[in-house]
Formats: sequence, structure tokens, C-alpha cells
Amino acid sequence: MARQFHILVVCRANLCRSPMAERLTAGILRDRTAGRRHGLAVASAGTHARDGAAMHPHATETLRTHGLVDGDFRSRRLTPELLHRAQLVLTASRAHRAECARLAPAAVGRTFTLLQFARLAAVLPADELGEEADPGERLHRLVGAVPRLRAQAAPRMPEDDDLRDPVTGPLADFAACADRIRTAVEEFATVIAPR
Repeated sequence: MARQFHILVVCRANLCRSPMAERLTAGILRDRTAGRRHGLAVASAGTHARDGAAMHPHATETLRTHGLVDGDFRSRRLTPELLHRAQLVLTASRAHRAECARLAPAAVGRTFTLLQFARLAAVLPADELGEEADPGERLHRLVGAVPRLRAQAAPRMPEDDDLRDPVTGPLADFAACADRIRTAVEEFATVIAPR
């Protein structure tokens, strides 16, 4: 049986980027594993979130266009306990990654921006994770392997690792953000759950 693997997605207020990333990641992994046990759990939090707030309406609408719903989503503030529980922490920006490292220094080796993690996963040799492993085990191996790939897949500009916050923009900004999230998640989902 697949062991549980916790993915935590982090942004500032846990209203836009991280909830969209949480729901898109869970949906993509569910689709890629198509009925196979995978043991992957996805959650989100915000470095400056107020507990219990609803998702931003534009984020909700954007998820609907992807065939997803916000369900009973409620924001929550990031805590050291959430970081310690997660085997992989994916942040919206480098500033959020730094805040995670400050709150839980032990989690720094498994904390990446979402865009950084996708870029690193894409350069990993295809045979390195083992074909027999379930997606949760492959993701565990991927998290262990990607830190050594940082030098091979550096961004052109450091800000290339940041997802722009759409919070003050129109619906189109949320759609563009969701498209970047989806592309990044599909990049690493292909590695951990090849079809």
C-alpha cells in the first residue's frame, strides 16, 4: 500500500495562488494516477493568512473553468507544524520559501518554489526514480534528487521562480496564474506518474 505523502502549497494570504495550486495539483495527480493508489495529499496555507476566509471569487471562477470547485475551502495561516508534516513544500515565490525556512529550518531541503521544483524535475534523468515505484514513492525520491540539480537548471532571472500575485487584477490575471501553475504541476506530475 502507498504511504501517505503530504504536499503543502504556500502563498501569502491563502486566497488565490496557493488554493488554486492546491486544487490544480490534486486534480492533475488524480487524473494522472487514474484509479491507482498514490498516497498523495495536497493542502495549502498562507504566510499572512487569516484563518477561515473563503477563496477569492476570481480564484473560484478560474477553478470552475478547469472543471474544479473550491468546495469547502477555508484559508489557514502557515505554522511550523504544517511545515514539519509536509514532505514537500511548494511556494508561490522566493519570499514565501524564505519565510518557510525561517519558520521551520529543518524543512528547507524539501522547500522549493513551485516553478523551481517543476524546472528541476524536468532535468532529472528519466530512469533515476525507478519504474516500479508508486507515485508517492517516486515523489519522495524526486524530492531527494532535485537539490543537486539546482546548478543545472538555474532560472534565467531569479524572479522567474515567482508566481505573480493576481489578487488585485482582473479574472484574466487569475487565469494566467492558473495556467502557469497547471504547466508547472504537469511538468513534475509527468515525472512521478508517467502514463
